[in-house]
Amino acid sequence: MNDADVSKQIQQMVRFILQEAEEKANEISVSAEEEFNIEKLQLVEAEKKKIRQEYERKEKQVDVRKKIEYSMQLNASRIKVLQAQDDVVNSMKEAASKELLNVSHDHHVYKRLLKDLIVQSLLRLKEPAVLLRCRKDDLHLVQSVLDSAAQEYSEKANVHTPEIIVDNKIFLPPAPSLHNAHGSSCSGGVVLASRDGKIVFENTLDARLDVVFRKKLPEIRKWLCGQVVA
Repeated sequence: MNDADVSKQIQQMVRFILQEAEEKANEISVSAEEEFNIEKLQLVEAEKKKIRQEYERKEKQVDVRKKIEYSMQLNASRIKVLQAQDDVVNSMKEAASKELLNVSHDHHVYKRLLKDLIVQSLLRLKEPAVLLRCRKDDLHLVQSVLDSAAQEYSEKANVHTPEIIVDNKIFLPPAPSLHNAHGSSCSGGVVLASRDGKIVFENTLDARLDVVFRKKLPEIRKWLCGQVVA
């Protein structure tokens, strides 16, 4: 092989090496560009995710705020209803109280009522012997109806006439008045207890006031249902 042939081979080898190097360079360039595009896409997706999460968070905040506002409006409506109910309750209770107090001031009506209260109490207790307490001012009225009340109970319960001991040392509080406006008071009635004191039945006009009032509660509900809360 002469020098010309050697030179030609060397040139071919150089061209081959340069071509191979250029192809490798192109491959590296394409690979780098792909990696760059992937990184860019990941950044875009991350940003989109961030924006979506922020939107959802704000949407939840709006939803919570709406719920709070609705709850506040509902509570305001409930407060108005309760206030209206309180007004009705107080007026009706005051009216019922006046009715019962008028009864206690009517001597003959109150005497009959005392007898009924004693009979009712005996029927509740169903004890052969009981202790009875009343207001000091009512003592003579209670004693005047005691025998007939015991007899009526005996006939209704089909039992022997019970022993009724009237307490003449400890009395129920006096009737309400301006003089004892802040003290304890009793509008009338009786309290009966078993001899051992384990069973006590309060049958005063104050207790009956609650009973009378509870009977009127359906009227209150009916009245409230007809109200339009603004």
